[in-house]
Amino acid sequence: MKKVMLLAAGLFLAISSFAQTATKAPEKKIEVTGSAEMEITPDEIYFNISLKEYLKGKSKVEITTLEKQLQKAVIDAGIPKENLTVENVSGYNYYDYLNKKKNPQEFMASKQFRLKLNKLDKINIILGAVDAEGIESTRITGYTSSKMEEYRKETKIKALQAAKAKADYMVNALGETLGGIIEIQEINTDGYSDVRPMAVNYMAKAADGMAGISDVDFKTIKVRAEVRTVFGIK
Repeated sequence: MKKVMLLAAGLFLAISSFAQTATKAPEKKIEVTGSAEMEITPDEIYFNISLKEYLKGKSKVEITTLEKQLQKAVIDAGIPKENLTVENVSGYNYYDYLNKKKNPQEFMASKQFRLKLNKLDKINIILGAVDAEGIESTRITGYTSSKMEEYRKETKIKALQAAKAKADYMVNALGETLGGIIEIQEINTDGYSDVRPMAVNYMAKAADGMAGISDVDFKTIKVRAEVRTVFGIK
């Protein structure tokens, strides 16, 4: 008998608890997204310079000569020598198409360098100090900012603040009061163009060895953040 009475009491409590839960009003909340964006000027620009050996009369201008010219030009421009690194080394066979025969010095070497710059204002001076015939090509391979993580953090904070401001005025418009944060979800925005290489190839001019780059400021890049938030309503 006692067991039956205990089971009945437990069943009564369960039903009572369920009834209270069923009659409880649903939690009021609001879901909004916030976004922020800022433009920054990159201070890390990666510039590729390709040098190649060539024949000057019957003599070959060696790749070591061209490399020394480039290294000196970089140092003279006030750029740390460690900012100039070797990307690749290759070679090719030279063929005299006019006389239809191989030249005695038929093997020609080429070398690709990567130069890290803060600005592009000195690149013309650097390239102008290198033998123009030995410059095969130049191009920008990428750019970013040394403070990119700091800018990302700042943008995310502004996106959260924007979400809260939006939720606040929407709730206030209904005569309600905004409650605390319930959920935050960061929306992936890593696909934007903060490190996208510029798709332009700056070919060196054989006449003076100067690359076709203007002295204007480098294009700005955008840092964007977006978040999804859920706030309670009091």
